[in-house]
Amino acid sequence: MDSFAFIIHPIDPKRDVSRKFPFLGRILSERQIDFFSTFFPPVYISEIEGITSQATGKTIKGWFIACPYTPRRMMELPERMVYRKIIQTGRMAEKLGANILGLGAFTSVVGDAGVTIANELDIPVTTGDSFTVAMAVQAIRDAARVMDIKIEDATVAIVGATGAIGHVCAELLAGEAARVLLVARDEKKLEVLRDRLQVQARSELVISTKMDVLKDAQLILTVTSSIHDVIHPEHLQPGSVICDVARPRDVSAMVAAVRDDILVIDGGMVDVPGAVNFNFNFGFPEGKAYACMAETIALALEGRFEDYTVGKDITLERVKDITAIAERHGFRMSGFRSFEREVTNEQIEAVRQNARKGLRRA
Repeated sequence: MDSFAFIIHPIDPKRDVSRKFPFLGRILSERQIDFFSTFFPPVYISEIEGITSQATGKTIKGWFIACPYTPRRMMELPERMVYRKIIQTGRMAEKLGANILGLGAFTSVVGDAGVTIANELDIPVTTGDSFTVAMAVQAIRDAARVMDIKIEDATVAIVGATGAIGHVCAELLAGEAARVLLVARDEKKLEVLRDRLQVQARSELVISTKMDVLKDAQLILTVTSSIHDVIHPEHLQPGSVICDVARPRDVSAMVAAVRDDILVIDGGMVDVPGAVNFNFNFGFPEGKAYACMAETIALALEGRFEDYTVGKDITLERVKDITAIAERHGFRMSGFRSFEREVTNEQIEAVRQNARKGLRRA
């Protein structure tokens, strides 16, 4: 039976460690978890079963395995040390018999975005970023529709636009939106991206290194690799939609707490085909996965055992290819979630009404 493995790691240290080790999660502080993670070996989490292709009836199995480092630890430690721990975790996948390995969350963005990891392992590797792009853009389109925002008339902001995921999202949306704000820290990289997109974009393209420009956007797709939140309540206009693909999150929890006129959705939740049982609670409802996980699973169903999405140069062709593979096997964009809770139609209507009130007051 073909199989896969997927690397996860603690993002919210106390919460995520508690999911596997309740006692340690309770007694250790975040800083202690960060410190001890340096010495902790990779952790076997669970076997994944029940995944079945709708197209072929093929079934596969998989495993969650954990790299113990938190995002903050990955940023603090020397790059070679972080690579070594991720490669060590990948060796566990090889011993389990996995045919392909997916890199989750920060393990996919460290250093050269999977290239070094892939070169060191005997099994192929993917970051899952190609399908993450596809589902992020689909999520912003779907959210725009339910909020009665026409993308062709709207200003769309891409935060983290020069990153591996951000630049392809920008490429896709620059063909649809009236205006696209490209937001990142490095102005020179932004200028290069703008000049490249301008060749075929129908949108007006604006670059900025400041978050204040988000006040001009009705739709925001945020995909930075920051370890801290970067989008705060004062950055946003009433009625706007934010699709937050980043893990750790880019959107401050304060946005949900104080802005009832904003729709924040988590990017990239996907229905997995078959009676899937992950045998581990990673914060999603049963049968649903992150898009990056779904890419790894779809490749295993397809029998495409190759280094698929590695490095920072993701192409539109690869995004279209994995989208077709995933759709054929039965992966579907799932409903909206916000801060790990389902978004109901009633909540969406409340946001719309609150936004109308806010716009009248303005």
